[in-house]
Amino acid sequence: MKNIHRFLLIFFFIASAVPAFASDEHDQHAHHDTHKKEKFEPGNFIMDHIADAYDWHILSYKDKHVSVPLPVIVISEQSGFHMFMSSKFHHGHDAYKGFYIAQEGEFRGKVVEKIDGHEVRPFDISMTKNVVAMLISMIFLMWIFISVAKAYTRRKGQAPKGMQSLMEPLILFVRDEIAKPAIGEKKYEKYMPFLLTIFFFIWLNNLMGLVPLIPGGANVTGNITITMVLAVFTFIITTFSGNKNYWVHIFNTPGVPWWLKFPVPLMPLVELMGVFTKPFVLMVRLFANITAGHMIVLAFVSLIFIFGEISPMLGYGTSVISVLFVIFMDMLELLVALIQAYVFTLLSALYFGMATEEHH
Repeated sequence: MKNIHRFLLIFFFIASAVPAFASDEHDQHAHHDTHKKEKFEPGNFIMDHIADAYDWHILSYKDKHVSVPLPVIVISEQSGFHMFMSSKFHHGHDAYKGFYIAQEGEFRGKVVEKIDGHEVRPFDISMTKNVVAMLISMIFLMWIFISVAKAYTRRKGQAPKGMQSLMEPLILFVRDEIAKPAIGEKKYEKYMPFLLTIFFFIWLNNLMGLVPLIPGGANVTGNITITMVLAVFTFIITTFSGNKNYWVHIFNTPGVPWWLKFPVPLMPLVELMGVFTKPFVLMVRLFANITAGHMIVLAFVSLIFIFGEISPMLGYGTSVISVLFVIFMDMLELLVALIQAYVFTLLSALYFGMATEEHH
């Protein structure tokens, strides 16, 4: 466990202390040629901050951009496998080996290459900001739960202590307030590993997304592909857990008048659609709530620059109000981070309970 501690400290130190500076000559020439001040675009500002990225941006000051480069791993139809650091793109200004980051269009913000005059997406398995943030959260969660598991083994029958005393109330909360009431006293245990995993994974990544510095700042649970994978896991477990009573209620729907089932199987179709809409709701709910929170915070920040372009004094005056609202929203987001983890876990447990409910 001490080795894991050292690994995490070394990783965070390197990630924070080895930023990649953009090509000074390129940026200086670009700004030297055009002395016009670019108009602030709040839409681009917000979308750039909530979207995934190929580097971990820290700050920008005049012509300097400070970021941590991440590995770009792509497979081209023409030239095959390529792996290089995202610093080769110089923050999206340059191309490297025929690859570049699209600045507009349907592939905006993604690595593309030009084939026959058209932008084409290569097979992209790059270590983006969201991927690295997930790996960090996974390592952190593994360290926590391995430590707690060892503490239970080592201190069997004794009062919890240290990390164990912190995690035990949360674990018991998931068990007693979510799993048991939703699934039942007899069947909840086999679902506990999954429910604990998604609860702490979503909560931790929600909290890390509120921290503006490395290893935080990534919009992991605000990425619909990630929430989709979590929802698919719930869908698969629900489907394979379904007993005879569950499928009879879907395809036969006891208690419903026969004319709603024959000759047009209206109710069975509605019930079958519900099998797929339930995980869809899980996916969209988590994605929309987390993304909306980030967008509201960034919108308040954008007001400073919008009014600042009208008048510097107006920008300074707006900044006081905007910062107060941002602080308020961040406090609210701390609550939302926990609520969304709770709701996703609770709904998953309810679906498992419905799939395993016996006929009365």
